[in-house]
Amino acid sequence: MRCPPGFLFCSLLLVAPHCTEVAAQEVQPDPKMPCANWMGGAPGYPGHNGLPGRDGKDGQDGLKGEKGDKGVQGPKGDQGEMGMPGQDGPRGFPGQPGQKGESVFAYRSAFSVGLTERAPPPNVPIRFSKIFYNEQSHYDTSTGKFLCNIPGTYYFAYHLTVYLMDVKVSLYKKDKAVIFTYDQFQANNVDQASGSVLLHLSAGDEVWLQVYGGEGKNGVYADNINDSTFMGFLLYPDLDVH
Repeated sequence: MRCPPGFLFCSLLLVAPHCTEVAAQEVQPDPKMPCANWMGGAPGYPGHNGLPGRDGKDGQDGLKGEKGDKGVQGPKGDQGEMGMPGQDGPRGFPGQPGQKGESVFAYRSAFSVGLTERAPPPNVPIRFSKIFYNEQSHYDTSTGKFLCNIPGTYYFAYHLTVYLMDVKVSLYKKDKAVIFTYDQFQANNVDQASGSVLLHLSAGDEVWLQVYGGEGKNGVYADNINDSTFMGFLLYPDLDVH
């Protein structure tokens, strides 16, 4: 459908003022802006980064975390230096009694004596008055008897020179003859009679030599070159003396 030219012209006249009003509203500058939009320049470059800010205050400690798993054991370290001795601990209880042992004390009892007179009287102890050894004084030269002070086992021995007549002697223990020795004298000769024995003695026991058989059996002799001797010593004491 074709419109008359006059009608189009009139329509444009009516629309033009409205468009002008709208355009005028769109280009009004914003009073808050430094420049109007239509006067704006090209966008600027980004500015430099600012300085770091100050550290803030420490926050409050958080809750304690759960215990972690045990780690793998590390290698053994070098041995450290020896430390200072510690204080003495409390005294312990007494131990059990030990077994009975041998005493460190040396029990001694020994004598060695010789005759100084010829033909000692018979049936009484022969008194040997020449002292070779009698440190413990267990042999009594005044009685001719050995007195046991330490119970135990003893060794006794005698070596007698025989001259002018026969000899019969006996070793006594507690008034009882233990061993006998007989030697027959040979004319114009000097002989020897001897004997020895092991005896167990108790404290207080006495041991001695004695001629028996009368005067005709008393050929025990001694001078400056011939000796008649009597000796004895403790081999070992009884255990109960410890």
